[in-house]
Amino acid sequence: MGFLTPMYELGEYLTWTRSGEIQLPDFQRGYKWEDERIRQLLITVLRGHPMGAVMLLKTGNSQVRFKPRAIEGVDLAPGVSADYLLLDGQQRLTSLTQALSGNGLVATKDSRGKLFDRRHLVHMATALANPTRMDEAVISVPGDGVERTNFGRDIVRDLSDEAKQREQGFFPLHLLYGDYMSWILELEDRDLGKRFHNEIIKPAATYDIPAIVLDEKTDKAAVATVFEKVNIGGLPLNVFELLTAVFAGDADYFARTRTDFRLNDDWKETQARWSGQPVLAAVENTDFLQAVTMLVTRKRNLADTSDRPPAISAKREDVLKLTLPEYLEWREPLREAFVWAAQFLADRHIFAPRDVPYPKQLVPLAAVKVVLGKDADLIGVSQRLVRWYWCGVLGEQYGGSIETAFARDIEMVPAWALSEDAPLPRTIQEANFSESRLHSLRTRNAAAYKGIAALILAGGARDWMEDKALDKVQYVDLAVDIHHIFPQKWCNENGIDDERRESIVNKTAISARTNRTIGGAAPSSYLGVIEARAQIDGDRLDELVATHLVPASRLRSDDFDGYFRDRRELLCRLVEGAMGKAVQRDVEQGVAAEDSAQFEAEELTEDPITEND
Repeated sequence: MGFLTPMYELGEYLTWTRSGEIQLPDFQRGYKWEDERIRQLLITVLRGHPMGAVMLLKTGNSQVRFKPRAIEGVDLAPGVSADYLLLDGQQRLTSLTQALSGNGLVATKDSRGKLFDRRHLVHMATALANPTRMDEAVISVPGDGVERTNFGRDIVRDLSDEAKQREQGFFPLHLLYGDYMSWILELEDRDLGKRFHNEIIKPAATYDIPAIVLDEKTDKAAVATVFEKVNIGGLPLNVFELLTAVFAGDADYFARTRTDFRLNDDWKETQARWSGQPVLAAVENTDFLQAVTMLVTRKRNLADTSDRPPAISAKREDVLKLTLPEYLEWREPLREAFVWAAQFLADRHIFAPRDVPYPKQLVPLAAVKVVLGKDADLIGVSQRLVRWYWCGVLGEQYGGSIETAFARDIEMVPAWALSEDAPLPRTIQEANFSESRLHSLRTRNAAAYKGIAALILAGGARDWMEDKALDKVQYVDLAVDIHHIFPQKWCNENGIDDERRESIVNKTAISARTNRTIGGAAPSSYLGVIEARAQIDGDRLDELVATHLVPASRLRSDDFDGYFRDRRELLCRLVEGAMGKAVQRDVEQGVAAEDSAQFEAEELTEDPITEND
């Protein structure tokens, strides 16, 4: 990548933006400056103060074919090609192009976000009186040039035509780089016109704006990095937006279809296809692109016979190397694979987006499904995939540098899923869970918290009031959520420490009706209420309670310490069964071997405030 730093006059920029020599890459977001910022920018130009550099990308790079679009407010004939794409300075050059050329009409908004058209003028005598009064001299008026008050009934000032503007001494700024001379020559006050020309218009004609011009060798990754560095005041640019522009500029696709490929529209179609799978609402467009990239780079890796084949990757720089044909090759298989992944989660009793432990883990899961094809549903293969999934969740493997984990997964998981003789995936090798972690799992912020709650449901948990399986249908119908078993109120009244009270050990997923019945009462009390209202005997209720891995005898005696110790052990065995690995027992006397003071700083806002809380 090379670059130049030339200085161009503002008049040249206006010529280029209106002719289409400078256009925007399609990934740039829309124009959004409010009127006061535009007015202050015009004051900056008229006072000759610097406004900062703009960044341009020279077109002609065969590997970076961003689709261009005109600066907003400029009408270009179809097919006008750009010499430069504007990477930084869109808001400034758009404002200046609209305000200082054409008819001077600027499509903007007020401080409350209301859209309207404005035009800008400068009071000549005020501007000439003192440079410090330029702020007072430059005004913004409605698009028709008429300022009104009293809900539009009374006219305050009418600058709707040139005669009225000259009569009141207001110069229309859209003529500053245009045919200003004829306007000036018709002024009655020739001295005012001469002074304004010499002291305001002529200096503005030589107003310079520095440019940073990136050459034709600049690649997509560099454009993304540079754009983010210079655009820190805006929303970060992501790879989806960059590829939207790249794919839209694909010449071969246009030649075949006579239309541009619109990645954003394609993503909307993907989402529509997934509308029946709520958990897929957690999948982002960049996640889908990462899954595509994993499959593309895997194909390259397998096809390469050299000693150093290209790496399988989900990294951003490799996502940016995707071509439109590569994307289209894997789009349909992945759309179907993500639907399969949603059913995979449903089989694990994960039904809602907020209950997905790691939304990002769906990326390698879907990619692995594409590789395995129909074999993914074979009993033995499916069991191994389930083990890999839970090791990722309970071992909390997807909370850090996930791109590396993704690459390892797509390399190792398919082969191991098909044959246990293959090397054990690193996700399983590195997954560990300790008994004390149960003490610090307190909110949905933790993937393992959501994972354990789902494992309890999948293990056959039933509702205590209606004896219904908490499956996909009942989960919604019964308004199932995670609640305390020994209620908060009871715990607070009986001196139970915060750490154990809020632990996943003291929580389970129950229906809203059951939770209301529990209230804040002692377990021995609310069990009796449930028996009476549900018209059920104590033994049957104990069986239902046990489906949640809750020792009912400890509830009936209000023995929190014994309950906590017994259920913690049951949950450890549950985790061991899911991970296929032993849980380290590192707790003695029912107290976690960790700093309990840390609990005070932990956020609890994700847990709902409920009747028993």
